[in-house]
Amino acid sequence: MKHLRLDAIRELLNESLVANQDELRQKLRLRGIEVTQATLSRDIHELRLSKGPGGYSLPSGHRGNGTTATVEDDSPPSVAEMIESFGMRVRQAMNQVVVGTVMGGAQPLAAALDYEEWPEIVGTVAGDDTVLVICPDPRRAGEVESRLRTMLES
Repeated sequence: MKHLRLDAIRELLNESLVANQDELRQKLRLRGIEVTQATLSRDIHELRLSKGPGGYSLPSGHRGNGTTATVEDDSPPSVAEMIESFGMRVRQAMNQVVVGTVMGGAQPLAAALDYEEWPEIVGTVAGDDTVLVICPDPRRAGEVESRLRTMLES
Protein backbone atom coordinates (compact mmCIF):
# COMPACT_ATOMS: atom_id res chain seq x y z
CA MET A 1 0.00 0.00 0.00
CA LYS A 2 2.81 2.41 0.86
CA HIS A 3 4.42 1.94 -2.56
CA LEU A 4 1.09 2.71 -4.28
CA ARG A 5 0.58 5.78 -2.10
CA LEU A 6 4.07 7.15 -2.86
CA ASP A 7 3.52 6.56 -6.58
CA ALA A 8 0.17 8.38 -6.36
CA ILE A 9 1.84 11.36 -4.66
CA ARG A 10 4.45 11.52 -7.43
CA GLU A 11 1.74 11.38 -10.10
CA LEU A 12 -0.32 14.10 -8.40
CA LEU A 13 2.68 16.43 -8.20
CA ASN A 14 3.47 15.84 -11.87
CA GLU A 15 -0.14 16.56 -12.88
CA SER A 16 -0.94 19.69 -10.89
CA LEU A 17 0.11 22.18 -8.25
CA VAL A 18 -0.36 21.00 -4.68
CA ALA A 19 -0.12 23.89 -2.24
CA ASN A 20 -0.26 22.08 1.13
CA GLN A 21 -0.65 18.75 2.93
CA ASP A 22 -4.39 19.08 3.32
CA GLU A 23 -4.84 19.56 -0.43
CA LEU A 24 -2.56 16.58 -1.11
CA ARG A 25 -4.54 14.45 1.34
CA GLN A 26 -7.82 15.43 -0.36
CA LYS A 27 -6.43 14.58 -3.80
CA LEU A 28 -5.25 11.20 -2.51
CA ARG A 29 -8.71 10.60 -1.02
CA LEU A 30 -10.26 11.22 -4.46
CA ARG A 31 -8.03 8.40 -5.72
CA GLY A 32 -9.31 6.12 -2.97
CA ILE A 33 -6.27 6.48 -0.74
CA GLU A 34 -7.05 7.43 2.87
CA VAL A 35 -4.02 8.70 4.76
CA THR A 36 -3.45 10.39 8.11
CA GLN A 37 -1.58 13.68 8.41
CA ALA A 38 1.27 11.92 10.26
CA THR A 39 1.67 9.30 7.53
CA LEU A 40 1.53 11.97 4.84
CA SER A 41 4.25 13.97 6.63
CA ARG A 42 6.47 10.87 6.69
CA ASP A 43 5.78 10.28 2.99
CA ILE A 44 6.70 13.89 2.16
CA HIS A 45 9.96 13.50 4.08
CA GLU A 46 10.73 10.12 2.48
CA LEU A 47 10.09 11.49 -1.02
CA ARG A 48 12.28 14.50 -0.10
CA LEU A 49 9.66 16.92 -1.35
CA SER A 50 10.42 20.59 -1.05
CA LYS A 51 7.80 23.25 -0.55
CA GLY A 52 8.11 26.60 -2.23
CA PRO A 53 5.73 29.46 -2.93
CA GLY A 54 4.09 27.42 -5.72
CA GLY A 55 3.59 24.30 -3.61
CA TYR A 56 5.36 20.97 -3.34
CA SER A 57 8.08 19.84 -5.74
CA LEU A 58 9.76 16.51 -6.26
CA PRO A 59 13.55 16.51 -5.81
CA SER A 60 14.00 15.30 -9.38
CA GLY A 61 12.98 18.70 -10.65
CA HIS A 62 9.35 17.81 -11.35
CA ARG A 63 7.07 20.68 -10.51
CA GLY A 64 3.37 20.42 -9.85
CA ASN A 65 2.43 22.11 -13.13
CA GLY A 66 2.81 19.26 -15.59
CA THR A 67 6.23 20.37 -16.80
CA THR A 68 9.52 18.65 -16.11
CA ALA A 69 12.80 20.44 -15.61
CA THR A 70 15.91 18.65 -16.74
CA VAL A 71 17.96 17.98 -13.66
CA GLU A 72 20.89 15.60 -13.58
CA ASP A 73 21.41 15.68 -9.81
CA ASP A 74 18.59 13.80 -8.10
CA SER A 75 19.56 14.90 -4.58
CA PRO A 76 17.29 17.17 -2.55
CA PRO A 77 17.99 20.90 -2.36
CA SER A 78 20.96 21.94 -0.23
CA VAL A 79 20.80 23.74 3.10
CA ALA A 80 22.12 26.86 1.35
CA GLU A 81 19.27 26.72 -1.19
CA MET A 82 16.69 26.19 1.56
CA ILE A 83 18.07 29.07 3.66
CA GLU A 84 18.05 31.32 0.59
CA SER A 85 14.46 30.36 -0.22
CA PHE A 86 12.93 30.19 3.25
CA GLY A 87 15.30 31.57 5.91
CA MET A 88 14.50 34.76 7.78
CA ARG A 89 16.57 34.78 11.00
CA VAL A 90 19.03 32.66 12.98
CA ARG A 91 19.67 32.81 16.72
CA GLN A 92 21.66 30.67 19.14
CA ALA A 93 20.26 29.64 22.53
CA MET A 94 22.82 27.63 24.55
CA ASN A 95 23.41 24.37 22.61
CA GLN A 96 20.53 25.08 20.22
CA VAL A 97 20.02 27.21 17.16
CA VAL A 98 16.59 28.57 16.29
CA VAL A 99 15.99 29.29 12.61
CA GLY A 100 12.95 31.35 11.65
CA THR A 101 11.54 30.72 8.18
CA VAL A 102 8.64 31.83 6.04
CA MET A 103 5.39 29.93 6.68
CA GLY A 104 5.79 26.35 5.49
CA GLY A 105 9.58 26.63 5.14
CA ALA A 106 10.69 24.94 8.35
CA GLN A 107 10.18 21.32 7.32
CA PRO A 108 12.09 21.54 4.02
CA LEU A 109 14.96 23.32 5.80
CA ALA A 110 15.05 20.72 8.59
CA ALA A 111 14.98 17.92 6.01
CA ALA A 112 17.93 19.50 4.17
CA LEU A 113 19.90 19.81 7.43
CA ASP A 114 19.11 16.19 8.28
CA TYR A 115 20.06 15.02 4.79
CA GLU A 116 23.42 16.80 4.80
CA GLU A 117 24.30 15.25 8.18
CA TRP A 118 26.38 18.12 9.57
CA PRO A 119 28.58 16.62 12.30
CA GLU A 120 27.82 19.58 14.61
CA ILE A 121 24.08 18.77 14.60
CA VAL A 122 22.49 16.10 16.79
CA GLY A 123 19.03 16.57 15.29
CA THR A 124 16.33 18.98 14.18
CA VAL A 125 12.70 19.64 15.07
CA ALA A 126 10.55 21.57 12.60
CA GLY A 127 7.32 23.41 13.10
CA ASP A 128 5.68 25.46 10.38
CA ASP A 129 7.96 28.50 10.47
CA THR A 130 10.65 27.55 12.99
CA VAL A 131 13.42 24.95 13.04
CA LEU A 132 15.07 23.97 16.31
CA VAL A 133 18.59 22.70 15.61
CA ILE A 134 20.06 20.75 18.52
CA CYS A 135 23.83 20.59 18.91
CA PRO A 136 25.91 18.68 21.49
CA ASP A 137 27.30 21.85 23.10
CA PRO A 138 27.22 25.67 22.89
CA ARG A 139 30.48 25.89 20.94
CA ARG A 140 29.16 23.77 18.08
CA ALA A 141 25.82 25.59 18.20
CA GLY A 142 27.80 28.80 17.66
CA GLU A 143 29.52 27.23 14.64
CA VAL A 144 26.15 26.18 13.18
CA GLU A 145 24.65 29.62 13.83
CA SER A 146 27.61 31.30 12.14
CA ARG A 147 27.43 28.99 9.13
CA LEU A 148 23.67 29.47 8.71
CA ARG A 149 23.92 33.25 9.23
CA THR A 150 26.59 33.44 6.52
CA MET A 151 24.25 31.60 4.13
CA LEU A 152 21.32 33.81 5.13
CA GLU A 153 23.24 37.04 4.57
CA SER A 154 24.82 36.10 1.24
